[in-house]
Amino acid sequence: MPLLHCVQEKEGLISPETEKDLAEYLSVPVVHVHEVVSFYHLFHQKKIGQCHFSVCQTTACALRGAEDVIEYIQERLKIKPGEVTPDGKFSFGIVECLGACELAPMMQCNKEYKGFLDKKKIDELISLNSHPERSEGS
Repeated sequence: MPLLHCVQEKEGLISPETEKDLAEYLSVPVVHVHEVVSFYHLFHQKKIGQCHFSVCQTTACALRGAEDVIEYIQERLKIKPGEVTPDGKFSFGIVECLGACELAPMMQCNKEYKGFLDKKKIDELISLNSHPERSEGS
């Protein structure tokens, strides 16, 4: 997994060609690499935005409004899960448990957990990530 993280950090995704190269390097069948890449939501098989929202939809989040969060993000960004905004700044996906039920409804924004989501917090995240230079040094 650390090798997959390094490759994705450099390339922005894990392509089928990369899966093949990694399998060869590790001397394992390609399917073993692909199983890991396709199972974990943190690995991406296609390009994502500079800011990627992974919205949890498991029980705790569902009960506390994940569906409303998903609908609002779609409305605000004008994209569906799995898509990237035309400017390449945002993408989002729907994932299963992120292991932070106490923050429900929650999501992972790039590598950070954001919880107790509502429209105001989503607007703040979108605004902050629309102008990432503002967040530098904060």
